[in-house]
Amino acid sequence: MTAETWLTQLQQNGYRLTEARRAVIHVIQKSTRALTPMQVFDNARQKYAGLGLVSVYRTLEKLEELELVQRVHQPHGCQAYITSGIGHQHLLLCQECGEATLFEGDNLEELIRSIARNTGYKIKDHWLQLFGLCENCK
Repeated sequence: MTAETWLTQLQQNGYRLTEARRAVIHVIQKSTRALTPMQVFDNARQKYAGLGLVSVYRTLEKLEELELVQRVHQPHGCQAYITSGIGHQHLLLCQECGEATLFEGDNLEELIRSIARNTGYKIKDHWLQLFGLCENCK
């Protein structure tokens, strides 16, 4: 999806198209790494000097609501964001450089059925993130 597509989706859902939002979208879309809100802020301020950190958080929240970005839960506790994949995909994240790769296929059906049987839960969804070292960092 292009930045213009994202902006159109924001507008169609009642959100104003500000320069701050445009700057945030530009940064997120260009990145192949999971970015923390502070990293988005630092990079987007180069494009729009008047950007405030609150605008970054609000824009990320709206983009996540529209499923344009997805939250990355990192081992050190700081959440980051990447562009959402298409369909049901999972995340592989380099612990050294932060490179994010989406992949399909997980073959977790038997594990999920076993967990459901053992706990009594009716499991409706899952989210898989794997951490390791990318080809360049290993």
